[in-house]
Amino acid sequence: MSSLSLSVPAAWADEQVCQGTIGAITVDNLKVPSGKTCTLNGTRVQGNIKVESQAILKANRVRVEGNIQAERSRNIEVSQGSVIGGNIQVKQGSATQITNTRIDGDLQFESNSGRLIATQNQIDGNLQAFQNFGGLSIQSNVVNGNLQCKENRPKPIGGFNMVRGDKEDQCSRL
Repeated sequence: MSSLSLSVPAAWADEQVCQGTIGAITVDNLKVPSGKTCTLNGTRVQGNIKVESQAILKANRVRVEGNIQAERSRNIEVSQGSVIGGNIQVKQGSATQITNTRIDGDLQFESNSGRLIATQNQIDGNLQAFQNFGGLSIQSNVVNGNLQCKENRPKPIGGFNMVRGDKEDQCSRL
């Protein structure tokens, strides 16, 4: 059951705005506007999700064929067996939790100020964390590419990550 109406003119059908809750339906590209909150429960997104400044995305059991891109977001949560066909990129935002998610591309955290958590994910590409300063926990992930961490303050914590590529710099012991 959805508390958000997605009625849009045909010209706008390729990008829908989410400010509320969307259930188990299929949508095209999705945008979370500045300062708004979008909750996705079992939703299928045939394109990308763009999260704007100070917006919040809570995505549970979602299937996204493209990327999740967030810049200056307030909070990003992707969890509960979600599947992302592309990358998850979070830049210059605040808190982010990516847990129990399959990512066919990369997971990238860059220049974030809040607490970042990456736990129990299957990542086919790289996990990269650069210049974050709110704390970073990387725990029990399977990474088919490299685990790369540079210039994070404090240094990332975690462990039990299975990495096929290299564990580099601050993540060399994780």
